[in-house]
Order: sequence, then structure tokens, then C-alpha cells
Amino acid sequence: MGGRIISCLIGMALIVAATVVTAADTREIELTDGSIIAGEIVSMSKGVYTVMSATLGTVRIEESKIRTIRRKGSAGAAGDAGGQVKSLQDKMMDSGEIMELVRSLQNDPDFQNVLKDPEIMKAVQTGDIGALMANPQFMALLNKQVVQQIKNNLSP
Repeated sequence: MGGRIISCLIGMALIVAATVVTAADTREIELTDGSIIAGEIVSMSKGVYTVMSATLGTVRIEESKIRTIRRKGSAGAAGDAGGQVKSLQDKMMDSGEIMELVRSLQNDPDFQNVLKDPEIMKAVQTGDIGALMANPQFMALLNKQVVQQIKNNLSP
């Protein structure tokens, strides 16, 4: 049971990392057709990124049309986000305060329902941030006070 809770919280750490990765930095978004858009990702909802570009203004791009997102001038975003997620995982596991908050979720019925949802758990296991952010049950869980405390403790 504890492993499943940690897995779900890693999913939450992915959301935090995605927020950190996408906030206020210029990104290069390579589309599946090979074109590249430079801009700041301001939001992602229901599989659509909203990007503020100096040259194009505000544009909306479907996730299915994006090949990769990377920091402008970097080799790729996967390593960048992966490193941040690993850092968040380490911080979570090393903090007695965070682990106490995690243990307090064990009997929460909403949290138990999320753990039983195969779609959510698949998204957590595969690191599918888009699917997690599009799932209302998972997003509602993120608004719980205990989860907010965990998030606040994980935030840089």
C-alpha cells in the first residue's frame, strides 16, 4: 500500500516539476512537422498548451502536435524534467515532515479512489503529466489541504 501512495505522490511531484519547468522560461517547442516555436508556456489544459511567443503572440498548440519541448538552447526537456522529478522524489523521501503528511493520506477516501483508478496509476507510472492534469479526480486531489502542504514543502 505504501508503494502505491508513494507512486501517486510521485505523480504529484511530476505536476510540481511540470509547473517549475514551464514557468517563466523561454522554451523551444518542436512540432511534429519540424517547425519550432519559441515562447513561454503559460498553461496546459485538456491536452492543449497555451504559449506566449514574442513573434506569434499567444498560440494554442495541441499536445499531439508537439514532438518535444526544451529550454531554449538545451539538448532536451526530458532530462531537465527528469532531474527535477528525481530531486523532488529525494526531497520527499528525506523529509520526515513530508513523509508524515504522506502517511496521513493512507486513510483518505479520495486518495484511495485515486489509487484504485487504473488510468491514473498508468499515467503516474508512465509520467504522463497531460493525462494527470486532464483527470478531474486527480486534479481535485491536488487541491486537498494535505496535498497542498506536501506541494509547498516540495516547492523550491
